[in-house]
Amino acid sequence: MATVELTFSALPAHVRTARLIATAIARRTGVPEAVLDEVRLAVGEACSRAVEAHRRHCPGQPIRIELRDDSGRFEVTVTDAAPSDDLSVGMPADPFVNPPHMFSRDGQSSLGVFPDSLTAGFGIAVIVGLADDVEVLPSAEGLRIRMSWPAAGNGVALN
Repeated sequence: MATVELTFSALPAHVRTARLIATAIARRTGVPEAVLDEVRLAVGEACSRAVEAHRRHCPGQPIRIELRDDSGRFEVTVTDAAPSDDLSVGMPADPFVNPPHMFSRDGQSSLGVFPDSLTAGFGIAVIVGLADDVEVLPSAEGLRIRMSWPAAGNGVALN
C-alpha cells in the first residue's frame, strides 16, 4: 500500500489542484478512464466542502488529503479541522438533511448523522453518487470523508 499526502490552505483555487492531483494518481493506479470524471468530481466536492468549513471556522488550518493504492482500490480521504457541533447519533429523519455517515452504492448505511445542513447533506449525497464506497466520519475535531473506487491493477504503483 502506497500513500500520497497533500495539505493545502483553505482557498477555493486549491480545490482545482487537488482534483488534478487525485485524477492523475487515480489514472496511475489503474482506475478505468470511464471513472476518472467521477473521481475528479467527488474529490472536488469533498475539498470544496472542507474549504467552506475552514473559511468559516479555522481559516489558518490546512486541509489534508490522503491518496492510497490499496488491494485493487484507489482511496481518497479528505480531512478538515473544522469543528462539528451536531454529532447526534441515530438514523436521520431526512436522509438529505442528515445523511447516515457511512454509505455504499448498494444503499447500505450505518448509524450516525452528519451535522444538520442541507448544503452539507447535498454535497455528501453528490459524493455518494460518484464514489463506489463512501465513509463520512464527523467528530468535534473535524470531518473525514473517505471515498474509494476499484482500480484495474494494471496501473503504476504509487511507491
